[in-house]
Amino acid sequence: MLTLTATQAAWAAASGSAVGFALALVGGGGSILAVPALLYLVGITDTHLAIGTSALAVAVNAFANLAMHARRQAVKWRCAGVYAVSGVFGAALGSSLGKLVDGRHLLLLFAAAMIAVGIAMLRPKAAGGDPDIQLNARILPKLVILGLITGLVSGFFGIGGGFLVVPGLMLGSGMPMLNAVAASLVSVGSFGLTTAANYAWSGQVHWIAAAWFIGGGLAGGMIGLRMASYAASRKGLLNRIFSGLIFAVAAYVVWRAL
Repeated sequence: MLTLTATQAAWAAASGSAVGFALALVGGGGSILAVPALLYLVGITDTHLAIGTSALAVAVNAFANLAMHARRQAVKWRCAGVYAVSGVFGAALGSSLGKLVDGRHLLLLFAAAMIAVGIAMLRPKAAGGDPDIQLNARILPKLVILGLITGLVSGFFGIGGGFLVVPGLMLGSGMPMLNAVAASLVSVGSFGLTTAANYAWSGQVHWIAAAWFIGGGLAGGMIGLRMASYAASRKGLLNRIFSGLIFAVAAYVVWRAL
């Protein structure tokens, strides 16, 4: 499928807006939304092609949203950098493994991972954090290990990985969720580009659909950024939004896959 109809292009742009909104709001959910949208709304019939396309679109939108968070000085750059660099190595390996797995099985595993993380994010202690945290010798090895694991899973499922990166950054450093959302976009963009490059090498990226997704995502990201600041001021609200999004889309993915 080298071209899109007008209806498919409209769905791609609308889905991209939702992806950009989710990335700016919770730092994740981009590919959680993008892969099902490409399969069930845009009409891309091959799971691996949808995964490769979503990885590219989510990566570009993640970097665009990162720039908006950076202007608000919400990014812990050193923590974000260590996590992202470690994760890129894992993403390269994971994406190679993911291409070898049957698409239907990949979606079911994807949904199971989403549900597990959603449950973890509902724990009361997940809503706290130290807003003044800085990279040090105590948290450095934790960020490296968690970054490698997250990158591996991200590449395997062909996702930006924000729904894993956000809790990983919070667990590894102790930063609050709003800062983790901002910092996670460094990893989401890096993992996504690594995965997209691997899939593009195999001809599994739909470039036109990705372009429409990216365009829509820029608009959605500006709205999501405003809502993220509001939700972060209400204790635990951002975590509940994050988990609710994961549960809803996981349920839909399982339903369609079965």
